[in-house]
Amino acid sequence: MATISASTAADLRASRALARAPERSPGVLGRLLRSAELAVDDALEHLLGERFDERLARVPLTLGPTGVDPFGLDPRWAKYALVTVALLHRRYFRSEVHGIGNIPRGRVLLVANHSGQVPLDGALVGAAMFMDAEPPRIIRAMVEKWAVALPFVSLAFTRVGQVVGVPENAKRLLSQGEALLVFPEGARGISKTFERRYKLAEFGLGFMRLAIETETPIVPVAVIGAEEQYISVANVEALAKVLRMPAFPIIPQLALPGGQLPLPTKYRIWFGEPMRFSGDPDDDDTVMDEKVWLVKQTIQSMLNRGLKERKHIFW
Repeated sequence: MATISASTAADLRASRALARAPERSPGVLGRLLRSAELAVDDALEHLLGERFDERLARVPLTLGPTGVDPFGLDPRWAKYALVTVALLHRRYFRSEVHGIGNIPRGRVLLVANHSGQVPLDGALVGAAMFMDAEPPRIIRAMVEKWAVALPFVSLAFTRVGQVVGVPENAKRLLSQGEALLVFPEGARGISKTFERRYKLAEFGLGFMRLAIETETPIVPVAVIGAEEQYISVANVEALAKVLRMPAFPIIPQLALPGGQLPLPTKYRIWFGEPMRFSGDPDDDDTVMDEKVWLVKQTIQSMLNRGLKERKHIFW
């Protein structure tokens, strides 16, 4: 019989307890929890235009007898995470979504530019895929390996569909027909200073090897609006190195009252047409570079076109 660690067992107990809390909590607490759940359901119905459960029913998702998928995704947790992201998507950033019909059925790699100092761009791409695509999709994103060592945080990531970023997980997800979100710029992209906004950093090659090996189409995604939400004027690399951080940005707005919130820029999310590549996934880096360059240039062109059409940062 397989065994699990004490911390994993505790996380599982916490997950089950949270899911059953509204039904099992007595008295005032139980009524408050049930009222909160109804409020979340009503808010999502207003934002989605239909009940969450109705939209979820159209998502290609395989759940086990415990109500979670093989990677631990739990729709009950996802619902609570979605209500916050949906408010950001519909109300705060007032996102415009273009080309969502380009997303093919089945497995797909969404390859996007990365920016904004904090990964709100990934959350809003995920919101667009669930709220604006038809049929709706739940995207998967790869999280750093250190995240699995954080109590409860690792559970929360798992329950809302995020997966530890190792090739084996990515291949298994794609074999199950999932949509996988990839940011090839990594930390280099998210920590760009304002003067380098919308100029793509170097792309890694791993996503291309994965796409070729699994015969997965790539959909280029351009996100406009994130670069201005937190304006970084400098990156203190020496301090970042001492603190073992990917970057140490200098963001003046954080010193202002309320400046901890991102600026309410208007997001514009563009989904391009699928790109398909063939060949040997173990080819030399120089061969892969040419294919990755095509994806990178496609996204850069989408960014340039979107910026040209944009009339204002905030509306």
